[in-house]
Amino acid sequence: MPSDKDCLNKPFSHIYIEEKVKNNPKVQEILANFKSSQLIDIIHYKDVFTPSGQNLLLAKHSPSLILAKKEGRLIYEGAPVCENFGNKHFYYTSLIMNCYYDCEYCYLSGMYPSANIVIFVNIEDIFEELDELLQRHPVYICISYDTDLLALEGFTGFVKEFIEYTAKHEALTVECRTKSANIGIIKKYIDEGLIIPENFIFAWTLSPSEITDKYEHKTPSFESRLKAVKSTSELNLSLRLCFDPILKVPNLEILYSDMLDKVFNEIPASSLRDISIGSFRTSKDFLSKMRKKRENSVILNYPYILENGVYSYGSDENKKLTEFLITQSVKYIDKSKIFTWE
Repeated sequence: MPSDKDCLNKPFSHIYIEEKVKNNPKVQEILANFKSSQLIDIIHYKDVFTPSGQNLLLAKHSPSLILAKKEGRLIYEGAPVCENFGNKHFYYTSLIMNCYYDCEYCYLSGMYPSANIVIFVNIEDIFEELDELLQRHPVYICISYDTDLLALEGFTGFVKEFIEYTAKHEALTVECRTKSANIGIIKKYIDEGLIIPENFIFAWTLSPSEITDKYEHKTPSFESRLKAVKSTSELNLSLRLCFDPILKVPNLEILYSDMLDKVFNEIPASSLRDISIGSFRTSKDFLSKMRKKRENSVILNYPYILENGVYSYGSDENKKLTEFLITQSVKYIDKSKIFTWE
């Protein structure tokens, strides 16, 4: 008898398209990459994105794609659980809802009821809203929190469009966070003449191999990510490393120390804009939903402490974990380049 996984469709075998965006050029650009997919017209993305009874873990193996228009507010103030790197005017935007990767500890499984991925094709409207903000003050914006933009760049082109926009606005700083190894497409853009400004930051999340292999499902390996980071460094692009979240696992001191040694044996500290360190934390609204979807997860069923609406290891333990990684990191990089969330 075939397993549930054997019966699943391939990723993006079904693409749902809101009627209002059918003629959008970005839609046609994306569809050109999926010529064998079944196309289905819909009225609103939520009709598909919020299905009842979906097995999230199984559905992650065969997500559908939903092409839609983002309406209402497009840019939001940064959340307290996110590091602002000292920027007063901190924002984020979500061009894509949900992630192709499936990290056990990720808040997205508590935030979204679906494994499907929504792509909002009206990026020009986000740029218009950014134009208005930039008339008032400098802006620091994260564009890859609720997804991994670089992982999907091959058929969206959003990273390239944001790079081009950023190059025209000195008062704008953009962070693109990723676990992808997809630096090849950035090299291709550069070969084609794209100039990537210093105020566009590529931010790689790195975890020890043992954590990547066990808990960061569907992601590139630590070694693959490190190669991508090294290439980014050699291209002299603005580069940030994020050792976040720190997870309390057996032998964590050895695992994280070895990881840092491997990283800084390959990456000159002088090539880094900064690094970010933070222990696991998630909103109280998300953790119970995350646990329901992964009842046997060791990471999620840890007895976290609730403080100010956020579940974590608790302020004292968070401080210990953070200070440990700082102590190890300053062996390689100046402390002024280390930012932390506690």
